[in-house]
Amino acid sequence: MIVLGIDPGTAALGYGVVERRGAALRELGHGCLTTSPDEPLPIRLAAIHRFVVDLVELHHPDLMAVERVFFQRNAQTALAVGHARGVVLLAAAQHGIPVREATPNEVKQAVTGHGAADKAQVQRMVQVVLGLAEPPMPDDAADALAIGIWAAHSERPGEPHSAAVFDRAAVGPIDRATSSFDRAVRDALRLEREAARPRAAGPRTSVAGAAGPASPRTAAGEADR
Repeated sequence: MIVLGIDPGTAALGYGVVERRGAALRELGHGCLTTSPDEPLPIRLAAIHRFVVDLVELHHPDLMAVERVFFQRNAQTALAVGHARGVVLLAAAQHGIPVREATPNEVKQAVTGHGAADKAQVQRMVQVVLGLAEPPMPDDAADALAIGIWAAHSERPGEPHSAAVFDRAAVGPIDRATSSFDRAVRDALRLEREAARPRAAGPRTSVAGAAGPASPRTAAGEADR
């Protein structure tokens, strides 16, 4: 299986191609495409699209793994990543290539065992896993190889891939109420509905000497006093 990993961005887009044979992984190529900020955004996105299409036609990947920004403090950076992700996903769809996604923390956890690993740690572990002579450069290419490694290890043929209900930024279809989070929300809503449901009244009995509800006439007389 061949996986094309993509670290999306409009200024710099990293790519890494990983092949899995059994449990063994090897690197088939990596690098980075940079676009000039002096160019209009549509021209830069067109260049990214052509580049990804060229990679697809060169390596014929079975799977594309794309990094997804789960949280981003800088809105401008998030927009730039979103623009680049869009044309990358378009290229995948045009060639019928399935896409897998992971956040940077998920990739770091899978590759280094630590979700807050720094760039140097990621590069070093990618070098070790793929048996490279030196750490891959630049950082964007190392990140792309890392997500390729993640996808190659986590891919299970025939298993469905979908997003949880609360994760609407994912490319996969929504998986309704299958995660533990979704089940907990569903159960809480069910209990809330049951608690709010009026209880059925039992048969009414009269007891001699017991004070019953006042008749309208009696109540009116009491009110006149």
